[in-house]
Amino acid sequence: MLSDQLHSHYKVTWEPFWQWFFWRKVKFLVKTILITMLLFPLAALVLLRFVEPPLTTGMVAAKLNGHTIRHKFVPLERISRHFVPAVIMSEDNRFCDHWGVDWEAIGKQLKRLEKGQRPRGASTITMQTTRAIFLWQGRSYLRKTLELPLATLMSLILPKRRVMELYLNVAEWGPGIYGVEAAARSYFGKPAATLSKHQVALLVAALPNPRLRRPNRPSRFLRKRARRVAWRASRARGYLKCLRNESNHRWASRR
Repeated sequence: MLSDQLHSHYKVTWEPFWQWFFWRKVKFLVKTILITMLLFPLAALVLLRFVEPPLTTGMVAAKLNGHTIRHKFVPLERISRHFVPAVIMSEDNRFCDHWGVDWEAIGKQLKRLEKGQRPRGASTITMQTTRAIFLWQGRSYLRKTLELPLATLMSLILPKRRVMELYLNVAEWGPGIYGVEAAARSYFGKPAATLSKHQVALLVAALPNPRLRRPNRPSRFLRKRARRVAWRASRARGYLKCLRNESNHRWASRR
């Protein structure tokens, strides 16, 4: 009888303690994970203001799939002046007007989704840059949700010029080909600084589907798209104000 009473006493005493101890550890672990998830991208974005990213998630995935990585980071000054107008007008013509996320474009695509229509891409250059460096490719609502705060943080921490420089150096231009320098040398056998307006247009036209489109052997469709890219880039003067304000007028469109 006494042993039963003692057993009952310790059971009543210890069970609440272990439950409290367990949930305290769980809460601590959850808080640690959340703080790490917040601080890691914040610290990484601060570093990206001054440091070249050695790898991206896309490069890691390509390496795991057996591709040889071709990549060389080059400053914006060593990239053909035709690139920035072409990329902005083709990929994100409101680049200078938003803080990483184009909510107006997202709203339009949500309306298309409500009508049962297939939404088109509303990714900004900043969102594409965060995706290339921190996240993964492929259609995913989770990835899209993560892109929004990351892109906003990137816009708050990095100047537009740096965002553009990062984008041009991490964008994929084919299996294992990352950045304009690797793309220029792989497809045209020359550095990115010496690319012509037509060659730049072909490279930018290939961006929506770089694994299938070959700028050095363009299809009829790609040539037509490249002509449109070049035509729109020639009218980019009013869309480059944030870059002109941060540096010189090197990208001013010349008609």
